[in-house]
Amino acid sequence: MARKVNAQEYAIKRAEILDVTWRLMYSKGYEQITIKDIIDELKISKGAFYHYFDSKQDLLEGILERLQTQGDKIFEQVMAERGLSTVARLQRFFDSAGRWKVAQKSNILSLLRGWYADENAVIRLRVTESMVRQIAPLLSGLIAQGVAEGELSTPFPDKAGEIALTMLVGMGDAFAKMLLTPNPQIDALQVADHMVAAYNDALERVLGARPGSLHLIDPETTREWFVAGGVQ
Repeated sequence: MARKVNAQEYAIKRAEILDVTWRLMYSKGYEQITIKDIIDELKISKGAFYHYFDSKQDLLEGILERLQTQGDKIFEQVMAERGLSTVARLQRFFDSAGRWKVAQKSNILSLLRGWYADENAVIRLRVTESMVRQIAPLLSGLIAQGVAEGELSTPFPDKAGEIALTMLVGMGDAFAKMLLTPNPQIDALQVADHMVAAYNDALERVLGARPGSLHLIDPETTREWFVAGGVQ
């Protein structure tokens, strides 16, 4: 008779399976991962795996759910802060997302090439779609509040959150391309700063924000990627 697993044990083991899947996804590509790879890595039986996930597709949904939860936590923390204007709250969201990535910089840099390999094209698309679906409505609500208060002036607040997130993802992809370049430019930081300035200008124009009031990433965070551990 199988041993009963309490809720805490269940959550811990499920998280371990997701951790291993995430690591293998970077090194091999999601489409190339098999359930056997996962159970061999964890040294568990196939039956034990199926106790936590019904299929490989279910495993993917678990990964997407984890990413959504992380995004939700960042947004909830920002919304819980008191005394912030709408634009300041929006900026805090972008800053918090940037700090979250910097905190995982060593892992991200070591896994970056695998993540952007052709084998992970589908999973990258799914992750982006999942993030936009989950976070964009929350951002759009905040942007609509900014419009009502006169801080922002976009005529499309219902779409503005999706556009802002798409820009954030696009800038991240551009950063990754630079970081993965075999022979990086000597002035990589200068090139990155110019690119960031262009994205920031576009964001303010889309949202109808006061010039200089919003940025997707700040100069210190950019420098963290392109000097203190990224492109030298």
